[in-house]
Amino acid sequence: MGNLLAYSGIATKIRAMESKLLKPEQFEEIANMGSVPEIVDYLRRNTAYAEALSPLEDDQIHRGNVEKLLIQSFYHDYTKIYRFCGQKQRRFMRQLIKPYEIELINYCLRIVINHYRQPFDLNYKKAFFDRYSQISIEKLITSRTTDELIENLNGTEYYAPLKKLKDSQDVTLYDYDLALNLYYFTSIWKEQKKNLKKDDFDLFKRDCGSQIDLLNLQWIYRAKKYYNMKPADIYLLLIPIHYKISTDLIKELVETPGLEEFQAAVSRTSYARHYNFHQNLTIEQMYTDCLHSLFTLDRRRNPYSIAAVNSYLFLKEEELKKLTTALECIRYSLTPGETLAYVGGRTQ
Repeated sequence: MGNLLAYSGIATKIRAMESKLLKPEQFEEIANMGSVPEIVDYLRRNTAYAEALSPLEDDQIHRGNVEKLLIQSFYHDYTKIYRFCGQKQRRFMRQLIKPYEIELINYCLRIVINHYRQPFDLNYKKAFFDRYSQISIEKLITSRTTDELIENLNGTEYYAPLKKLKDSQDVTLYDYDLALNLYYFTSIWKEQKKNLKKDDFDLFKRDCGSQIDLLNLQWIYRAKKYYNMKPADIYLLLIPIHYKISTDLIKELVETPGLEEFQAAVSRTSYARHYNFHQNLTIEQMYTDCLHSLFTLDRRRNPYSIAAVNSYLFLKEEELKKLTTALECIRYSLTPGETLAYVGGRTQ
């Protein structure tokens, strides 16, 4: 009864928002369009993106501007859900923006490490980050070196893990990205145990634990297939949390001599049905497919819980990725069939 009262308003709001997500047939229509302006016109006339895209003048319609407004629509949805939350739920939602904080830091690191001359084009994110994030975009955009960027994160939780790397030699963008991701998963795993009630924590543990398992599988697979990395180096990539994949099985997966043996070991995990390596799917598509099944199943079984929030934000983020991909495909004149292959048919 407690969860029903706590989440009834949130669940009702999210159901209304979910009804406005794009359907597979709408992506088919988009894939058959011939230009970015045509897609924007369609989204304005037929979807919930009408308001988000309304500021665009005709001479401003190109992929970069459209993508920024689509991202702002995600921020707008986050804000709508946040307003319906109580204090404990708001603490949980603030944890959910950490991946976007890490994405922002990585973007800024790319600029300063690669000495890009283009400015930090982040004004479209500033209002959202000023309200919900510990990170100051205003500070970050003044950075011209890695050292300055990390010092401008002083006072945030990301300062300590990055400062350890800054004081090392020959640090790459990849090293910073890995350190941030390892920090994120280990910290959020500990924090939510303190912040959430048992039922909500069990759901979080299932969702986050499965995501960690799947990411570790993905990274082992990539390390073997594309980089021929040694086991000792692969271990450094992995998040040190094991949910449904035991330590012994992780060891076997890392130390298998080839992909065939790796696939045989994966077949013994509970994720095996989502990892048919003989299908014509990328490892990223299989990862997304598995999470889609997980989040939607949790939402059906536990409609008045954090699962409602998790599943909606996941579906919205995936929808934006598909729209961005479709815009890019049409920009490069791919056929409708090729665009749909990249986008994938399922949105809900």
